[in-house]
Amino acid sequence: MRTRRPRLASVVRAAFAGFCFPPDVIVLAVRWYLRFALSYRDVEELLAERGVEVDHVTIYRWVQRFTPLLAEAARPCAMPSVTAGRWMRPM
Repeated sequence: MRTRRPRLASVVRAAFAGFCFPPDVIVLAVRWYLRFALSYRDVEELLAERGVEVDHVTIYRWVQRFTPLLAEAARPCAMPSVTAGRWMRPM
């Protein structure tokens, strides 16, 4: 019997509990930092242009905390391939 992993949505919701900023802002800042190889101060400036005042050290802490969560969410589900093992069967 397979064990079920906890639903990612509930894990993610719990991970953002207690933060002053909405999860959308946090995810956007972390995504910009990771995707475009920006500095923390660059991300701070981009958010400030959009009316969100946040310190670069806070962005650093968000990146450290939420990068593993985002990487797990982006990983595709491990489904067995249809062709897996066919080459091993005798004809």
